[in-house]
Amino acid sequence: MMKAAVLLLVGLAGLAAAVNHHPLSDEAIAHINSLKPKWTAGRNFAPDVSMDYIKGLLGVHPDSKNFRLPELEQPEGLVGADASDLPESFDAREQWPNCPTIGEVRDQGSCGSCWAFAAVEAMSDRVCIASKGKTNVHFSAEDLVSCCHICGFGCNGGFPGMAWKYWVHWGIVSGGNYNDNQGCIDYKIAPCEHHVSGSRPECKEGGGTPKCEQKCRAGYGIPYKKDRKYGKKAYSISSKPEAIMREIMTNGPVEIAMTVYSDMLNYKDGVYHHVTGEALGGHAVRMLGWGVENGTPYWLLANSWNTDWGNNGFFKIQRGNDECGVESSVVAGLPKV
Repeated sequence: MMKAAVLLLVGLAGLAAAVNHHPLSDEAIAHINSLKPKWTAGRNFAPDVSMDYIKGLLGVHPDSKNFRLPELEQPEGLVGADASDLPESFDAREQWPNCPTIGEVRDQGSCGSCWAFAAVEAMSDRVCIASKGKTNVHFSAEDLVSCCHICGFGCNGGFPGMAWKYWVHWGIVSGGNYNDNQGCIDYKIAPCEHHVSGSRPECKEGGGTPKCEQKCRAGYGIPYKKDRKYGKKAYSISSKPEAIMREIMTNGPVEIAMTVYSDMLNYKDGVYHHVTGEALGGHAVRMLGWGVENGTPYWLLANSWNTDWGNNGFFKIQRGNDECGVESSVVAGLPKV
């Protein structure tokens, strides 16, 4: 009995020490790896990055559930609800190699615009897929963040479902990353060094939402209203993994919302599942496939924190148990092509 009590006290002391570690510290990273999860922790963010700054990146507003779109369980174009015909693994980058946007990772900068980035990324993919590779467009995250007033609060958080509804009713113009000169309106917030030391400027928390300017950049040559492209339909997907898989396989990547815990900040490789740390906020990312690694089923996702986070900007998360809510808030739509 005495030995068991001592072991319990030692365990509690270790847990308390882990709780007291700063989430970005070397000690926190070592603690995660000591728990032997199905993934590897390492340094993504510099240890002195403000946690308030990081929480500001998590831009799925808590009220998003009140703006959920009607659910479409069975995607258009594919018959059957049986899981037996679904492949063990699927990667949209390999399925549609003529659609380069699927392999891209963007950078939301110092702005809680993940809800908009995941949306325009998946929309761009879906236009290319629906056109069989004939139309490649980068939808403008800037246009959506700044001008969609039904979507929430811009850089201070938004509603993923409303981003897709906005696409259907009002359309979104083209535009790339900061200073890309790639479309009508490029992203106005510069990428910053929210990771380990590098060439980008230091990130500052609390950036404001840029002003909505319904005008294409000088020299683009196409008027704003004529550059808009529209969605045909917007909808939520059932939380059943088979329904999500079928939707991706049929129509392309989707947008998902999830809860980010502090341990995920240190994800480098493997299949993520929450093992330690507190919930920091809601985050939206793009889901583009699935597979199995060392016996663990996973979803494949792209983040919007540049390519020096995670595995070149991508990550895997456990599939089938709604890990971090990843299966319960899936949204997508079909383009007009």
